[in-house]
Amino acid sequence: MNTINIDKEKCIHCGLCISDCVSKCISFDDEKFPKMDDESRCLQCQHCLAICPTGALSFNGRNPENSESVNYDDLLTLIKSRRSVRQYKDEEIPEDTMNKLKEMLPYIPTGCNSHALHFSIVEKKSAMDELRKKVNDKVIKILTSQAFSPLVNKFERYKNAFLAGEDVIFRGAPHMVVVSSPINAPCASVDPIIALSYIELYAQHLGVGTCWCGYAELCIKLMPEICEMLEIPAGYTPVYVMLLGIPKVEYKRTIQPEPYEISSIKEFHKKDSCFFCKAKRLITNFLR
Repeated sequence: MNTINIDKEKCIHCGLCISDCVSKCISFDDEKFPKMDDESRCLQCQHCLAICPTGALSFNGRNPENSESVNYDDLLTLIKSRRSVRQYKDEEIPEDTMNKLKEMLPYIPTGCNSHALHFSIVEKKSAMDELRKKVNDKVIKILTSQAFSPLVNKFERYKNAFLAGEDVIFRGAPHMVVVSSPINAPCASVDPIIALSYIELYAQHLGVGTCWCGYAELCIKLMPEICEMLEIPAGYTPVYVMLLGIPKVEYKRTIQPEPYEISSIKEFHKKDSCFFCKAKRLITNFLR
C-alpha cells in the first residue's frame, strides 16, 4: 500500500510533489493539498518526499525529518582522480568503511525503481582466498587440458602467468562485490552497472580502491558452483563484478585523457537517408 500524508500546517500548496511525480499519481484535492490518486501506479521512488521544500509530505510512514539535507561536494575532482586499482594491500577494508558502502546501496537508482538487485559482497579475506583458489585451480585445469589446447595456445601469456602463480583474475584483491539482477527485471543488464558505478565513486571517496573485473564475471557465469558460494538467488543473473581493497599505490595527480567525440546539437538538419542506410543503422542498433 502506497500512501502519502500531508502536514497541512507546513504545506504551501506549491505542487512540486505533483509535477515531479514520475507516475503522475498525485494531484491536489479540493483544498489544494496533495493526495494519492492511484496507489498501483506509484513506483515508490520517494521523489515527492525528497522535493517538498517545507518537509510537509511523508511517504509510507517515512517522515522528512528522518532524511538528510542535500549537500553537493566537489564531485568533479573525485571523478577525475578515479583510477582502476590492481595493487592492493594484504589487509581487509575496515568494518566501519565496509558498513558505509553497504548503507549506501539502497540509494542506488534502478529502472522503474525496481529494487530487486542482489549484492554478493565477499567481506572476509579468508573467504576471498577460498574463492580465489577454487576459481584459479579450475582455470589452471582448463589451461593444461589437451581438449582445450587449440584455444589455450592463443592465450599463452595468460597461461604462463597462471602457472607461475600470478593472480591474473582477482589481482590479489581482498574483497569483491557481484551484482545480480532478476532475469525478468525491466533493466536487468543496466541496473547492476549503475550500481557498481555508484559503489566505485563512493569507495573512492572512502579511500577504497576498485577495479571492474570482466575475467571474474566470465568465470562466475561459467561456474555455477561459484554462484552457489556467492548465494546468488535462483532466477538471478550475475551481471558484473568489482574488486575492492585498500590500494597499495597512491596516484598523485589526474590523467590527461583524450576527449570523447561530442555532437553538440543546437538545431536539426533534415537528412534523406536511403533505405539500405536505415536498415544498416537498425541492425547496428541491436548488435549488442
